[in-house]
Amino acid sequence: MHRRRRPALLLTAAIAAAAPLLTACGGDAHPGAAAVVGDQRITVSQLENRVDEVRAAQRAAVPDDTQYQQVVARTGTLTRDTLHGMVLDQVLHRAAQDAGVTVTRKETQAMRAGLQEQAGGAKQLETAWLQQYGVAPARLDENLRLQLEAQKLAESLGTDTSRPEFWQALSKASAKLDVDLNPRYGTWDVQKSSRVNAETPWVREITAAGSQKTA
Repeated sequence: MHRRRRPALLLTAAIAAAAPLLTACGGDAHPGAAAVVGDQRITVSQLENRVDEVRAAQRAAVPDDTQYQQVVARTGTLTRDTLHGMVLDQVLHRAAQDAGVTVTRKETQAMRAGLQEQAGGAKQLETAWLQQYGVAPARLDENLRLQLEAQKLAESLGTDTSRPEFWQALSKASAKLDVDLNPRYGTWDVQKSSRVNAETPWVREITAAGSQKTA
């Protein structure tokens, strides 16, 4: 992820709260793991489940087969984007912990209420987050909590989420967590706190919709 200006309420279009993680064991990081973040693993099955949630929500929102396939085509990098978001969530949370930043449920609820009013209702907000940011409705509250965490972290640093100082804090957290991605999903750039595609054009990704494409 590059250090360019982002919408005020969004750290990243793919950010979503991390799924429950399994404790890593032994020195073999990748069998069954999409990524290892600190002493925790994001398993391939957890990643696939997260992608399935988005695809199911997209399917429910777009019942027409042709239109749904167009949605899938437009979001063909969903698996990698989702993993990026799951890892970045952990990095952000570590940076926030280091800075003594916390977010309460009341703050998250207040943010959601304000956004729902702007969007015209709860359903409209869920649809907007799904279409624009790939966040399934069931993950919306978790996502908003992370947006608040990012904002409060930036405030504690005397900056905002578009500035280098904020991303430097994430870079430090990335280094502490020693993020390690399964090579099929690329590598993690510590300086930018971002996933980078590996130079492996032979790798193929199967989407949750069952379509296959070159990575």
